[in-house]
Amino acid sequence: MNVTELEWRLEQERVNEVTNKMAGRMDTLEQEAGHVRTEVVNIRKHFWDDVSINVSTHEDRAETYSSMRQQAEVLSERERSYRQAAAVLGKLQRLIKSPYFGRIDFKEEGQELEERIYLGIASYLDEDEQTYLVYDWRAPISSLYYDYGPGSAAFETPVGEIRGIMSLKRQFIIRDRSIRLMFDTGVTIGDELLQQVLSRSSDAQMRSIVATIQKEQNQIIRNDRSRMLVVQGAAGSGKTSAALQRVAYLLYKHRENLQADQMVLFSPNPMFNSYVSTVLPELGEENMQQSTFQEYLEKRLGTQFQVESPFNQMEYVLTAALDRTYLARMSSIRYKASAEYLAALGGYKELLEKEGMIFKPVRFRGRIIASQKAIAEKFYSYDPAIRLPNRVVLLKEWLLKEIAAFEEQEWKEGWVEDRMELLEPEDYLRSYKRMRQARKGKEDTFDDFDKEKELLARSIVNEELKPLRKRTKRLSFVDVRKLYAQLFTNDQLFERVVGTDALPDYWQDICRETIALLEKSKLTYEDATPYLYLQELILGFQTNTSVRHVIVDEAQDYSPFQLEFLKRLFPRSRMTALGDLNQAIYAHSSALADIEPLTALYGPEQTELIRLTRSYRSTQQIVEFTRGMVPGGDLIEPFNRSGERPLVTSVLDCASLNAKVASDIEALQKNGYESIAVICKTAAQSQELYAELSEKLELNLVTQFTPTFEKGTLVIPAYLAKGVEFDAVIIYDASKEQYSRENERKLFYTACTRAMHLLHVYAVGELSPFILTQNPQTYQFEPFPVS
Repeated sequence: MNVTELEWRLEQERVNEVTNKMAGRMDTLEQEAGHVRTEVVNIRKHFWDDVSINVSTHEDRAETYSSMRQQAEVLSERERSYRQAAAVLGKLQRLIKSPYFGRIDFKEEGQELEERIYLGIASYLDEDEQTYLVYDWRAPISSLYYDYGPGSAAFETPVGEIRGIMSLKRQFIIRDRSIRLMFDTGVTIGDELLQQVLSRSSDAQMRSIVATIQKEQNQIIRNDRSRMLVVQGAAGSGKTSAALQRVAYLLYKHRENLQADQMVLFSPNPMFNSYVSTVLPELGEENMQQSTFQEYLEKRLGTQFQVESPFNQMEYVLTAALDRTYLARMSSIRYKASAEYLAALGGYKELLEKEGMIFKPVRFRGRIIASQKAIAEKFYSYDPAIRLPNRVVLLKEWLLKEIAAFEEQEWKEGWVEDRMELLEPEDYLRSYKRMRQARKGKEDTFDDFDKEKELLARSIVNEELKPLRKRTKRLSFVDVRKLYAQLFTNDQLFERVVGTDALPDYWQDICRETIALLEKSKLTYEDATPYLYLQELILGFQTNTSVRHVIVDEAQDYSPFQLEFLKRLFPRSRMTALGDLNQAIYAHSSALADIEPLTALYGPEQTELIRLTRSYRSTQQIVEFTRGMVPGGDLIEPFNRSGERPLVTSVLDCASLNAKVASDIEALQKNGYESIAVICKTAAQSQELYAELSEKLELNLVTQFTPTFEKGTLVIPAYLAKGVEFDAVIIYDASKEQYSRENERKLFYTACTRAMHLLHVYAVGELSPFILTQNPQTYQFEPFPVS
């Protein structure tokens, strides 16, 4: 709905008034902050000048301590004042150029006056009149803007629901204190505003979406009921953006007892972390912790094993179909990520409580302190009712006593005297002093040469045994590697755990390959989580109780096994899992494939599923082309933003393909496309293309180790492009040879749905069936010329 010229003028006058007040407040704050900063510098510079130091008597020392404490408290208070002023300044700097994006006029039931509410990325209070000129988009009343149009409306507050009538819903685009666009709208955020936002070029970082949050996205953001929130959303439906706004909302709502470092985002790759890193700071919040699941696995297992990454696993799946062990590996990937294998490890732990534990002998200088057999006998002598990890702890205490008893005799051995003779004088003195200090207050005298020699000998043995004690305290006497291997070397044991009917296909091949890799200290990606899970079952879980919220992005790439592990890792946390089953590109079963395992994590009453079916990223033409590639794609709704139909071009050979792609890149760069992706199937293919074209064109190669997302023209494997978007996308070689197997369907769909404005698809020879099965009206086809 259009607004009148008078309304436009009045709204601009208000923008001027509000921003002028902000500017005045900023001037005052800058002066105050400058004064405080000067005070802080002076206090630090002259700290000791203002402290009276006198340590002659107890009273003098107390007075000195009091003086120091007073100075420290003054310094701390001044630093706190400076930080607060700087935080408010930062907020005003974000607000002043675009103070708000929406307005609602609302009259509460039982009230005579209607209230005008302006919404921005942060609140702004007029300190003179003590009224809010701008409300934070996260405030309870602001939900009216996202959930209702003019008419009856209601919002939740800490004291209950407030109902009333909304008479106006207005949207703005304000840049540099000037209204650029303004209109009145109905229940949804107006298409005009979305058109403005979505037609812009993609950025090197994800943008805040608070001005364009849709009703269904608002349900995700403000959901504070469920322990487990599952968001299944189509490509480009705003899942990640909504999740980040959800973090900002929770930090705002629970600001008294929730900090940013108590929230963790698990991203698909390190590059994605940089892509989303600016969203929360734009909203005035600190960034949460960010990691990848692989980084966590490396941290826990990297000192023992070379742990395969999911991307290397993906490379194998996409390129090794002719390998003789391929079918066995695929069966292994599926089985080791399954709920059945999770249950098998639980059953194995129960069996180990009765039999089968494997220990390393505790040795010192080649001599056995406690043999494997003795340790096992001691372990199984404990009350069977004691939990397995607790028995391991009891065993640790027993072994430390055995080491202590061994130490009592070891100082008399000949190697100790040999070591004493080789000691440098300073080492001798150091060892002697250390042992003398240890025996201080005991009856021994140090006049006797033999006593001094004994003390020195004991000191040497004590030092030599320290590493063994440390390893024992770390429970390294439990041979987790052999315990895991035992599952694959002892068929009878494994069949007792799972039953003969539950063995996966190619079981013997799986066993042989798993053992071979373990012997080389290598863990496949599919083995890493189960290995760590078994280790935790036996030794006790290393949990993080400080984290209160975990967000798992691209959750379709996680197995139910992995989400169960994350639940155990963060036992006091809530979880938000976001993903798109149609982008589940890994070979293992997806956590989003079935709602039952997800529901089982926290229970049905604590679990909520929200579906997002509307795609905002791509033009209507790109969505209509891509949605036919995946099951259920007909449910995906394109946003009404028009563009060119995807262009599909067939070429004769690789030389022609490279020439066409190079020409296309040059044309797109000249036409002002700032963000272009050439998406290849694999890392090897990306490397080859980059080597071919990088001397002629300005390109950047993206690998699994690329730390930051940059604008420009990128050459990137399809599986690393997940979650990000580009102005224009070139699909490199979408031929039948490259994309025809069913397990490549979702990878191809994922690659195509990265495009915002333009999609060009090239193929050598025959096109992929994923293209040929689409309605020919959804794309332009350019066949190679026939001579």
